[in-house]
Amino acid sequence: MTDQPDFIPMSMGEARRLGITTFDIIFISGDAYVDHPSFASALLSRALWDRGFSVGIIAQPDWQQPQDFLRLGKPRLFFAISAGNVDSMVSHYTARKRLRSTDAYSPGGKWRRPDRASLVYAEKLHRLFPETPLVIGGIEASLRRFAHYDYWSDRVRQSLLADAPADILVFGMGELPLFTIAERLSSGEHIAAITNIPGTVIKKGIHSINEHSSSEAVIIPSFTEVYSDKRSYARAFSMIHAEQDPHRGRRVVQAHPKTLISQNPPSRPLSTHELDRLYELPFSRTAHPSYEEPIPALEPVRFSVVSHRGCFGNCSFCAISHHQGSIIQSRSLSSITREITRITTLPGFRGIVQDVGGPTANMYGMFCRNWETRGTCPDRVCTPGCPNLACSHDHQITLLKTLRQIPGVKRVFVSSGIRYDLIGRDEEDYLEELCTWHVSGHLKVAPEHITQHVTGLMGKPGREAFDSFREKFKAFQAGKKKRQYLVPYFMSGHPGCTSRDMIELAEYIRDNRLYTEQVQDFTPTPMTLSTCMYHTGINPFTLEPVHVPKDREKRIQRAMLQYLDKANHELVLEGLHATGRMDLIGDGEQCLVPVLPKNRQKRNNWGGKKRA
Repeated sequence: MTDQPDFIPMSMGEARRLGITTFDIIFISGDAYVDHPSFASALLSRALWDRGFSVGIIAQPDWQQPQDFLRLGKPRLFFAISAGNVDSMVSHYTARKRLRSTDAYSPGGKWRRPDRASLVYAEKLHRLFPETPLVIGGIEASLRRFAHYDYWSDRVRQSLLADAPADILVFGMGELPLFTIAERLSSGEHIAAITNIPGTVIKKGIHSINEHSSSEAVIIPSFTEVYSDKRSYARAFSMIHAEQDPHRGRRVVQAHPKTLISQNPPSRPLSTHELDRLYELPFSRTAHPSYEEPIPALEPVRFSVVSHRGCFGNCSFCAISHHQGSIIQSRSLSSITREITRITTLPGFRGIVQDVGGPTANMYGMFCRNWETRGTCPDRVCTPGCPNLACSHDHQITLLKTLRQIPGVKRVFVSSGIRYDLIGRDEEDYLEELCTWHVSGHLKVAPEHITQHVTGLMGKPGREAFDSFREKFKAFQAGKKKRQYLVPYFMSGHPGCTSRDMIELAEYIRDNRLYTEQVQDFTPTPMTLSTCMYHTGINPFTLEPVHVPKDREKRIQRAMLQYLDKANHELVLEGLHATGRMDLIGDGEQCLVPVLPKNRQKRNNWGGKKRA
C-alpha cells in the first residue's frame, strides 16, 4: 500500500506539508469530511491514494462564494463531484416535502449544501475551470442517471448528466471506474475518448443514436416520451432494470432533447481481496480536526464495520440493487478481525463494536451458485427456497463468534438489519446466537406490511413469514429473566396500499401488541420500482394498474399506523368513516380511536359536511 496521510488534505497548507503543489484529483463533497469508510468521499479518496494518486477534498463548499471552489487550485486530472452519502433532496425534505430541521452529515447538524447539490457544484466548477474534466458520482448521480421522476418537483427530470456540464457519470460504488478514469487520463487520453468503462454513463451528440444497433445496445424510450407518457416511463424502467447485471448487461441508450445518454454495463463486483484491502486502509474514524462541532452521522457508526456489500432482497422501495447490486461481496474473516483489532487501539473505543454488517447483515457469506458464471437471474428475485441460493448462516455465526473473542472487545452488535425470512426452520441456532450475544433489549426487523398484495408489490415476504419468525423469537424468550422485544418497522402510503389495507395492518398491530413510534411514510426516491409505480400508477413488469395513495389519503394512512397518538385521531376517524369501519370507533378493546367531541368532528368531511 502507498503511505497514507492522517487525513486527506482540505487546504493547500496541509498539502504542502505532504510535498504536494498540485493534486491529481480533487473531490467536491456535499458532506462534511469524516475519515471513516462509511463516508464515500473518504473511502474513495483513500482508495485512489492507495493507487498512487494525490487527492484533496473540498467539503461542503459555499456554492455562493467562488473562492471556496478555488482553495485547492486546479487538479492535474479531474474534479470528482458528489452530493454526499444521501441524495440532497432526500437529505433536505421529508415525505411531506417539509424542510428537515437538521442535516446529519454537517457540523452541528446545520445546513451547508444546496438543493440538487451535484448539479450546482458542477455548474460552479465548469464556470471556474472550463477545460478541466468533471466526473460526477455518488448516490444522487447514480440514481438520477436516466430520465427520472422527481418527487419534490412532481415531474420527470432529465438525466443528471444531461443537465450538468459534466463529462462522465460514475454509478454504483465507484472504485473501479474511478481507478480506470484516473489511469487513462494520467496516461494522456482525453476525457472525450473515455467512453467504454463499465460503471459509467457518457453523453454524445443526439444524432449518434443511429450508430447503435439493437444487438449491442438497448434503446429505451426517450426523455420526451417518458416525460409525456406514463406507460413509456414504466416500459423504460423495466428495460433499465433488466440490464443491471455486470455479466449480461448491455449498453443502455436514452435520447434527450440536446444529447444522448449512454450507460455502459455495471462495473464488476469487487473480489474478497479487493474489499479487504479497501476497508483496511488506515481510517482515523474521526471528523477532520478543523471542525468545531460534531458531525451527527458519525457517532452511530464510528466503531462499526462493513462485512459485505450488495443485497439480493430487492425491496421495491430500495435502490441498493441499482447502486451496490444484487451480488453479495463478502470480506474475509481475517480481514474483519484485523480491522476490529485495530479499532480497539483507537481513542474513544470503549469495547463496543456498534455494528458488523451491510445492507442486510445476515447475507454475509451468502451467494448464488450461478453468479460467477452466468450472473443474476433475469428478474433478479432471490428467494430462500431457490436451489441455487446458498443462504446458510454458518459464515456469519463463525464471524461473530470470532469477533467477540478479540481482546478489548466487550460486545459486538448487529444493528444494520436482518432478513428474517432467511432464517429457516433448521437455523434456530442462528437466532439464539444473535439474540444471546449481538442484540440488546430490542431486535429491529422490517416487515413493512402484512397484506399479501401490498407485500408482493413491496418485494417483501408476506405475513406468514413474519408470523413464523415472531413465534421463533417468542419461543426463544421463554424462561428468560431479561426478555428481549421485537421492534418492527412498518410503512404507510406505498403504491398498491389502500386505506382498507392500512386498517388491516393497524388491527394486526393492535392484536399483536406491536405498536411502535417508528414508522415510515413512503417517500418516492429516484430509480426505485416503487417510485415508478407511484408516478405512473402502473406495475412496470406487468403493466397492470396500481392504486397510488396521495395527498389526503397518504396522510390518513400514516395516521393509521400511529392510531394511539391523539394528534392523529381526526385523520384516523376520517379514514374509518370513509371505509365504513365505524366498529373501530369507541371505547371497546378492539377500537382504534374513541368518539371525538362534536366540536372536533365538525372539522372532518364525513357525513356530508364540507371541509372548511
